[in-house]
Amino acid sequence: MQIGAPSVAEKKSAFIRHKSAALPELVIGIWSFFGHWSFRRPTRGGYPLFCGKPRGILPPFANAFIYILSQHSLINHMMAPGIHLVHKPVGPSSFSFLQSYIASSPSAQVQKRPKTCHGGTLDPFASGLLLILVEPATKLFEYLHSIPKVYEATVRWGTETDNGDLLGRPVSTGDASGVSPSQLEEGLATFIGWRDQIPPATSAKRIGGERAYLKAHRGEAVDLPASSVYLHEAVWLDHDLPMQSTMRLTVRGGYYVRALARDLGRLVGCGAHLTRLHRVSIGPWIDPGPDRRVELRGLDILPWAVNRILTDQEVGELRQNRLISQHRLLPADWPLPQGFPDPQAPIRGFHMNRLAFLLEHHDGQLRALTAFRGGL
Repeated sequence: MQIGAPSVAEKKSAFIRHKSAALPELVIGIWSFFGHWSFRRPTRGGYPLFCGKPRGILPPFANAFIYILSQHSLINHMMAPGIHLVHKPVGPSSFSFLQSYIASSPSAQVQKRPKTCHGGTLDPFASGLLLILVEPATKLFEYLHSIPKVYEATVRWGTETDNGDLLGRPVSTGDASGVSPSQLEEGLATFIGWRDQIPPATSAKRIGGERAYLKAHRGEAVDLPASSVYLHEAVWLDHDLPMQSTMRLTVRGGYYVRALARDLGRLVGCGAHLTRLHRVSIGPWIDPGPDRRVELRGLDILPWAVNRILTDQEVGELRQNRLISQHRLLPADWPLPQGFPDPQAPIRGFHMNRLAFLLEHHDGQLRALTAFRGGL
């Protein structure tokens, strides 16, 4: 035997590993081919999302076979359509973190990069829950803005920065030795509810079609108008005066915690900025923590919205842009905090335990607002 040559057993083991590695590509190819003939071509009268009416040479059991393949762990570990809950660490921007998340997914290696977006920006100095919407779930973006978001933030007293956080340039300083817990309690209470808030100059707001932070980073003057924002609840967790204090707050989308720190500092007369910001939760979804992720589908998507179970016939009607009955609506699976503004959520239409449509009221009936072909 030649020294260093692999044995027959080693060759056999390598062959098996090679074939196993190729299995995801094979399954994806089968999915793409059969999916084109099965549930991507609607038929009159409607049909189940995974049991579509067979066409051409497709055997009747093909859809069931494809569905079983889709449940295999080799497919599920890829970037599946839906909402992914991930933890963003301190350092990267939300956009750069999203790009690295996509690049690390095996799906980026075996097929084209999936359509994705994140469901709400976290600044580079901030950490916590980031929502990543994959494929059809990107259509849910606008419905995530108006729901409760919970943050924990540490405010440093005595210095105001141009962007409201520790990475900014100091613009003013003051004496924080006279700041007391009772003064901060009274001051924070004045921000509860709907208020006008001027966003930080380094926000993602657009000025003439360009992001404000791009202008600010070039040294240009940024003059942003105030916008109406909502602070539902805010409490101080602890104080280490005169240096810093930590608070927990529940807000509606569009709220700038950096701007709150800036305004609190001005209110007590010493200046302030954030040194830490952590997003604890968005709606019912909690930060999974480092190196973990949670994938949401079905009833876990938009659980603050009411439900409607759809029949095969109703799926067909909605796909033909026809109205269906508004009866048989079911309550939401997750209640909003008491007194929180109604997010005006659409109605979720489920078929075979998958989110098939977002619906809205129209002339005493329901019509399709958004369709998710294949379901979520």
